[in-house]
Amino acid sequence: MTDTLRREWFSNIRGDVLSGTVVALALIPEAIAFSIIAGVDPKVGLYASFCIAVIISFLGGRPGMISAATGAMALLMVTLVKEHGLEYLLAASLLCGVFQIAAGYLRLGGLMRFVSRSVVTGFVNALAILIFMAQLPELTNVTWHVYAMTAAGLGIIYLFPYLPVIGKALPSPLVCIVALTAFAMTIGLDIRTVGDMGELPDSLPIFLWPNVPLNLETLMIILPYSLGLAVVGLLESMMTATIVDDLTDTTSNRDRECKGQGVANIGSSLLGGMAGCAMIGQSVINIKSGGRGRLSTFVAGVFLLIMVVFLDDLISQIPMAALVAVMIMVSIGTFSWESIVNLKHHPMSTNIVMLATVAIVVATHNLALGVFAGVLLASLFFANKMGRFMVVKTEPIEQGITYQVVGQVFFASTEKFVDSFDFKQAVSHVTIDLTHAHFWDITSVGALDKVVIKFRREGATVDVIGMNEATATVVDKFGVHNKPEEADKLLSGH
Repeated sequence: MTDTLRREWFSNIRGDVLSGTVVALALIPEAIAFSIIAGVDPKVGLYASFCIAVIISFLGGRPGMISAATGAMALLMVTLVKEHGLEYLLAASLLCGVFQIAAGYLRLGGLMRFVSRSVVTGFVNALAILIFMAQLPELTNVTWHVYAMTAAGLGIIYLFPYLPVIGKALPSPLVCIVALTAFAMTIGLDIRTVGDMGELPDSLPIFLWPNVPLNLETLMIILPYSLGLAVVGLLESMMTATIVDDLTDTTSNRDRECKGQGVANIGSSLLGGMAGCAMIGQSVINIKSGGRGRLSTFVAGVFLLIMVVFLDDLISQIPMAALVAVMIMVSIGTFSWESIVNLKHHPMSTNIVMLATVAIVVATHNLALGVFAGVLLASLFFANKMGRFMVVKTEPIEQGITYQVVGQVFFASTEKFVDSFDFKQAVSHVTIDLTHAHFWDITSVGALDKVVIKFRREGATVDVIGMNEATATVVDKFGVHNKPEEADKLLSGH
């Protein structure tokens, strides 16, 4: 217990504090922007980001991962807020948290093993593109000063680490934000700042129970939104955890993460915040800036609240160009450039899954839809590939023939399985050897029944041998060729 506490909280104090500070600064414009997307006051997103980050630092299953208000969740809230208002959003966020806790206890985090690497790569690339696209409004119809400041920020981010000693001591994104803010304030540069995005809160959040009627009608209103928020939130959190696992060469506890996200969203809703989830952009900023432990997430949440409440005059002066530079760095670092090179070497099916995931996520801005489509395509390609590996070999014997089935027989390979038998061949005895085969589903058992019945109609006796225990179980349960009454019905055409 003590060793775990020390490792997760106090093994990287300086790096976690500095990276958490960078993340807190990057969270401010994001939280405000996501609040605007959802159609609520900026305070809702800022309070949510503070609350979720602090709670998840204690309860999350992935040290170093940042959770807060996110764009993917905000997009699902628009209609609810427009039609029913903030109070119903708070209620939906609370119910969303309950669903996520239930998912954790049901161990649904383990479903991530069904998400292929090509889907994860597509998800990562799509998020990188969306992060970059989100910065474009800050770079259109602006003066040349904004481009100069953004370019200067990128220069600082990428060149500062090469400075001896100090380059490794301080995270370059933090240096970028501080340097550009100081420069803009010193010369009085007239460019867009954080303060221009919306009014920052001037007080601490307070306990706020959603003011909605506790009846079935309210439940029916918020239920579809809560389910959608829970699914998208967990999906984005699980995918982000996978990415951070790869970046840090560590593992995460996905079921604990589900529960932690649920508690965090309940806490957020009770403090006047909206639901959120893990953020790939801020998580990458945290990792790239040296953050590894839970302290970095805790610092990000606490510093965010301190800055927006007590240092709002200073924070409001941060040029958006500085934060745009940081987010462009994140999009460049997030995108899997290797996947472009691998298009030449990877199978076409893998490339199609990756590109389809990217295209759907970017087109719809719906992460869940893109990932579901990617998983569906990957499953179809896998089923098709496995279906082709099944073969049926023939071996003539005295007055008969033996068919040796090799491979996996399931819904995708049953047509090939049936076509492999010659029912018009004049033989008195047929042996179907399943020693090297495995039957998986009802469709495959139905195909076996079809083959046996057809041979019997042609006057041949049929023996099915070599079934393993799993195949024998499914055949005994669902097959009819070995049940005289049912087989007679089929043979007689009834």
